[in-house]
Amino acid sequence: MNTDTAIRRAQVYCFLADIFLYPTENWLDDLPLAADIVRDLDFALWDLDASWQGWDLPALQAEHRRAFGLTGSLCYETEVGLPHEFRQSQEMADLAGFYRAFGFTIGGKVRERPDHISAELEFMHILALKEARAAQNGVPEHVEICVEAQRKFLQEHLGQWIGLFAEALKRSTTAGPVLPAPVPQVQVSSVEGPFVALARFTSAFVLADAGRLGVTVEQRSLTGVKPTPLAPEISCETCPAVAEQD
Repeated sequence: MNTDTAIRRAQVYCFLADIFLYPTENWLDDLPLAADIVRDLDFALWDLDASWQGWDLPALQAEHRRAFGLTGSLCYETEVGLPHEFRQSQEMADLAGFYRAFGFTIGGKVRERPDHISAELEFMHILALKEARAAQNGVPEHVEICVEAQRKFLQEHLGQWIGLFAEALKRSTTAGPVLPAPVPQVQVSSVEGPFVALARFTSAFVLADAGRLGVTVEQRSLTGVKPTPLAPEISCETCPAVAEQD
């Protein structure tokens, strides 16, 4: 994989990491640029819907609240599919180990858990940048370390649940049938909203990227997957959102 490809992959991962956080800027303005980069990569995954260009920031923020709700629990890898809360701690520790090994820290103005979809996408962005820099500096052994880390991270974490994330988001925001994710060609539709459509695109992109890296990903299916059990001391009974529903 050449340096230009690694840089373009890093750019796409950076864009995707930003879009699932609560928007403070209108990233819809960057969609044409992101689409051009994806086409340069020859992934052939995304047809841009130009009708989105008319959305302003308040509309985008409202759509984020509609899509992800108050807690945004769909955005966390360990919230679904794990047999008990102790496994959740193990997975979080494994993620922290990946991040620590490459100097990636969770912090800044936006603080999220290590298993947030944006944190995992940003980590892939960092690894691709490190790969590009090692290639530019002519250090092939460092290139291989970065590539192998990407393969392992996709296989053990991001690649396993990205399709589940896209499918669950689709189901939570629409009453219609769930579309399979990933799909060979993602047609962005304004009817389903930008976050649902871009989640499907993200799933398709991540899995196509895994294939390009030679990784076979065992994806989780939404069928039969249950929320990860809460620790006994954690309860939703005191949550204001629950109180409003009573």
